[in-house]
Amino acid sequence: MPMRISDTFEGDGVSGGEWLSTRGAHSDIVISSRVRLARNVRRHRFAVKAETAERAELEQELRHALSRVEFDEEMIYVDLALASPIDAEMLVERHLVSRELARGDGPRAACYAPSETVCIMVCEEDHLRVQVLRSGFELGDAWGIADALDDRIARRVDYAFSSRYGYLTCCPTNVGTGLRASVMLHLPALVYSKHIEKVFQAGSKMNLAVRGLYGEGTQALGDFYQISNQVALGLSETDVLERLNRVVPQFIDYERRLRDALLSGDRARLEDRVWRAYGVLRAARTISSDETLELLSAIRLGVNLEILPRDLTIGTVNELFITSQPAHLQKLSTGPMEPRDRDVARADLLRRKLGSL
Repeated sequence: MPMRISDTFEGDGVSGGEWLSTRGAHSDIVISSRVRLARNVRRHRFAVKAETAERAELEQELRHALSRVEFDEEMIYVDLALASPIDAEMLVERHLVSRELARGDGPRAACYAPSETVCIMVCEEDHLRVQVLRSGFELGDAWGIADALDDRIARRVDYAFSSRYGYLTCCPTNVGTGLRASVMLHLPALVYSKHIEKVFQAGSKMNLAVRGLYGEGTQALGDFYQISNQVALGLSETDVLERLNRVVPQFIDYERRLRDALLSGDRARLEDRVWRAYGVLRAARTISSDETLELLSAIRLGVNLEILPRDLTIGTVNELFITSQPAHLQKLSTGPMEPRDRDVARADLLRRKLGSL
């Protein structure tokens, strides 16, 4: 399939993309599964050490190489050096690129599929980061797609590889396979019951990292937690995936049992929490992004537990998770806004969407 060059995000800005589509297994708890491969180009310095001229040369080289790769669908190549901050942040909010890439400077790009299942980050910490995202608990499927895509790119790009260490990466924790596999979980019952610390402890014992909504260094907004492998060196791809496939079902089962316990043992307080969240979102005149995520988390739990009316669907809640975020809110309205104006516009959006039910 061909590749189209752009300097804007070309999605509809409303649908939740692959990561909020709810198509995959256990999607009431597992939001998405992601596989990311870090790769660098032989005879080029790491992007963090390269001068601007070298990064520009590398970006052009990779742009040409990717245009010759046989992708399964037409790819959109966004030149982030030319894109507006709002368009760059939209890619972050849709979990297609990292904050570091979107907010960086100099030559850099994102090459993504319209389905939002595949995105390749160009000139981030590593020269290439090949990412595959699948809805629900579908790590095996994500890995299969990423592995095949990596082989196709390798026919066009001469990777930096050591027979002793494996793929060479900027960060030592990624050396080897260069694989970072992660699963995004929605764990409101664990948070509400104050058992979430046990997830952190279990993850640490298994050498798994537990991070927030946007990965490393971010908060767990909306009760979303990302579970991933901490290192790649010394582990095969099978090792990494098997560890997650063994641990994540335990977290799913734990969350599900706590949801049942809340329904049977503390239903009044649970319903009060859910209905209060619903009421605030239907009535607020100004509301922040962080508060919106927290309240939508309670509503998402209420929909999954059939506490709220049936005409409020997970699809509607997921749409609000996306459209209420700062970049999406501005893209879908009048353009750049001050934070106070965004809070007013966000409340108006929520009232209109929930008030129509």
